[in-house]
Amino acid sequence: MKILITAMAAMLLSTFIACDQKTGGASTKKASNDTQEMNLVTVDQKAMSESSKQNEESEKLTPPVITKDEEITPPSNTEDYDNIVENKFLAATQNPLSTFSIDVDEAAYSNVRRYLQNGSIPPAGAVRIEEMINYFDYDYAKPVADHPFSVNTEISDCPWSPEHKLVHIGLQGKEIAVNNLPASNMVFLVDVSGSMDEPNKLPLVQASMNMLVDQLREQDKVAIVVYAGNAGLVLPSTSGANKVRIKEAIDNLQAGGSTAGGEGIKLAYKTATENFIANGNNRIILATDGDFNVGISSDDELVRLVEQERKSGVFLSVLGFGMGNYKDNKMQQLADKGNGNHSYIDNINEARKVLVNEFGSTLFAIAKDVKIQVEFNPAKVQAYRLVGYENRMLAAEDFNDDTKDAGELGSGHTVTALYEIIPTGIKDNFIKTVDPLKYQANTKKVISNTDEIMTIKLRYKQPTGDVSKLITHPVMDDHILLTNTSDNFRFSAAVAEFGLLLRGSAYKQQASYSHVTSLAKGAKGSDKNGYRAEFISLVQSATSLAKK
Repeated sequence: MKILITAMAAMLLSTFIACDQKTGGASTKKASNDTQEMNLVTVDQKAMSESSKQNEESEKLTPPVITKDEEITPPSNTEDYDNIVENKFLAATQNPLSTFSIDVDEAAYSNVRRYLQNGSIPPAGAVRIEEMINYFDYDYAKPVADHPFSVNTEISDCPWSPEHKLVHIGLQGKEIAVNNLPASNMVFLVDVSGSMDEPNKLPLVQASMNMLVDQLREQDKVAIVVYAGNAGLVLPSTSGANKVRIKEAIDNLQAGGSTAGGEGIKLAYKTATENFIANGNNRIILATDGDFNVGISSDDELVRLVEQERKSGVFLSVLGFGMGNYKDNKMQQLADKGNGNHSYIDNINEARKVLVNEFGSTLFAIAKDVKIQVEFNPAKVQAYRLVGYENRMLAAEDFNDDTKDAGELGSGHTVTALYEIIPTGIKDNFIKTVDPLKYQANTKKVISNTDEIMTIKLRYKQPTGDVSKLITHPVMDDHILLTNTSDNFRFSAAVAEFGLLLRGSAYKQQASYSHVTSLAKGAKGSDKNGYRAEFISLVQSATSLAKK
């Protein structure tokens, strides 16, 4: 009888193993546990042990068994991007002012790179041209006055429309040595929901966070909040001197469950405010794929929550991870309204760029609510178009309104903006006219006795201030040949032209991939990190994809 029961038990175990092999081994451990719970006391314990060992080896080594009759359902793609309505050409006589917030986000470029390296053209909504331009550093003059940044300008022919002009505006933030940066109070807010259980999500988050921990000083402190079905504090605020303890908490994170992102954000702000450092860098770093689906989850609710919480003086930066269900639009809004920045981490090299190479500019603001307003001289400018920045446009009256939120500038950060200009006297199909007005004068006095083509005004606040300061920068019509422009001008123009092509812009005109490649190669400069060389390689990949 004992032999018979033993044989029956062995047959039962074999059945569980066979099922596991067919379904990829997902239930192997459960089969072993369920068998032990049958209380078959007469079964030989040695046989059970050997069977359990075989089960574990089967789980580790046996690949899923898929027969031809089984249907394999490909994973659905639920990535989400906002529709971008491109800035159009505006007549300088009717719309002399152009006002926008700076944008230091870089997420669009690394996300576009991910698409191209995976062999596909990115969706148009993923191609935010200003973020692609601002992914790269530029060699601008350092600030020398009391202001935290310098203003640099250059004018030449527009590469993709030679009859037009291109105006290059560059801001260079003051760089503060890492040892002189203010003390940091940071909260790592980590999404550990089931959607993060992929190699390019939570494991990459952990590797990225560990890189950041290596940059911390004794005066810095870090807490870790996680959220899945609910939110919890897994590490109280801890000194940067205790790196081992912080890394252990990071390495022990596991993914599983639904995604209560709103509750996680609330707890992170609560933790940050409880450990607030006056005149310090108080910041939440959210790491997620953006797939919030429990509790407060709608874009509007989350944005309202962040807008309310930012009044505490705590900034919110967002690191996006993964593919397939990446919610780009949601994370972009959270970073924008949270006075932070948005980066997309597609590999460990990008993590190193954002959290190590650009540690200061990513995490330490030297100016907040930075706005730009440009007034064009109609005597020289018939019409103009801001390239990119569609989701950063402001009303003209917002420029002087200190209650209106705008972008932040980090230590050593550069910000670049490009205007395409149609000079007076040039016939162009882009310019639209309206009927003469009936109840007011239709002519405006134009000042023509000046060499100024435009005047740039900037407003900014100190990171802890509430009152803005004004910078005024007139720009002369010092047109130079494209071949004589700086590497800054030509490389930024190449990136912009590439963006116009990728998104199939109505304003691409004579743009071509071959011209982008030629322009970028001639403006590569020293390229110590190889980012510009990588860009040229991406253009070549896009060229091949466009031919298919």
